[in-house]
Amino acid sequence: MTGKERVLARLRGEATDCLPLLPITMMFAADTAGVRYGDYARNAQKLAYSQLKTAEKYDFDYVSVISDPAREASDLGAVVEWFDDQPPAINESQALIDSPARLKELPVPEGFLGPRMTDRIEGVRLLHEAAGSALVVEGWVEGPCALAADLRGVNTLMLDLYDDPGFVEDLFDYVLAMEIVFAKRQVEAGATMIGIGDAAASLIGPKFYERFVQPREKRMMAEIQALGVPARLHICGNTRRMLAGMGATGATLVDLDYPSPVHEARAAMGPEQVLLGNLDPLRVVHDGTPETVTAAIAQCHAEAGPNFIVGAGCEIPRGTPAENLLALTRYARSHA
Repeated sequence: MTGKERVLARLRGEATDCLPLLPITMMFAADTAGVRYGDYARNAQKLAYSQLKTAEKYDFDYVSVISDPAREASDLGAVVEWFDDQPPAINESQALIDSPARLKELPVPEGFLGPRMTDRIEGVRLLHEAAGSALVVEGWVEGPCALAADLRGVNTLMLDLYDDPGFVEDLFDYVLAMEIVFAKRQVEAGATMIGIGDAAASLIGPKFYERFVQPREKRMMAEIQALGVPARLHICGNTRRMLAGMGATGATLVDLDYPSPVHEARAAMGPEQVLLGNLDPLRVVHDGTPETVTAAIAQCHAEAGPNFIVGAGCEIPRGTPAENLLALTRYARSHA
């Protein structure tokens, strides 16, 4: 099977020749290709080149345009700090939406595309042209809580949940409308899967997650899947008290960060949900050995059962020994 066939078959619940392999690589991919990360995040050609080199070297089943959470926010006007060889960072002290009234001054979300969003779409197109017949090409959008936190400032958003829930609803709806269109444009460019990163959602607790975030993630999954592609949900951090809600979003693939045990996710989401993860990227993948990496991913596989895809809990860290990542590859290729 090709990597693309393998991933899509697993997501449909069909038999595969071996386990699919979908680790997130960003800085690791740039380093593998000898590209400075500031260029990786700015230039679709360098991102695509880095992803292709990494997928080839480690026999991944996909390539991805994930790079940083600041694309949409910077296009809307957020203050972003750039670095030569680190990811760009949003300056929260100068949050774009410094008052609820500011939301009404932002561009109409339906159809909005800025230069960095357009660059990501170009990255999808380049990856599709180079490898779309053999590998899954993953587009990427921010989830409703993540982008809202980038626009408002995460600390202020946490207060808004208590002080101004109506504004939070409006802000999340704005994000949802924009990201659905952004996902559609990536699918039109050749994406065969869309990843949704909603990192800040792990900070708000199950009550607010179920009220504000989960219904919008659920709609996002449905809208993306209506385009004919699977949707991958990744929420960084400890989501143990939100696992059932994450499973109820309808995500084709739920990507678990390392604080959320695989066996708890399986119990909360049922046997049919496809799971990925949840190795500790630093202590297990970066600091471990091929033997400890293999033992850890075998434990995840045992807890998840057959509906499982190999990957770490989050991004493969810069500086991870090649042999540790190759241990994941060998495990995936040797297990059906």
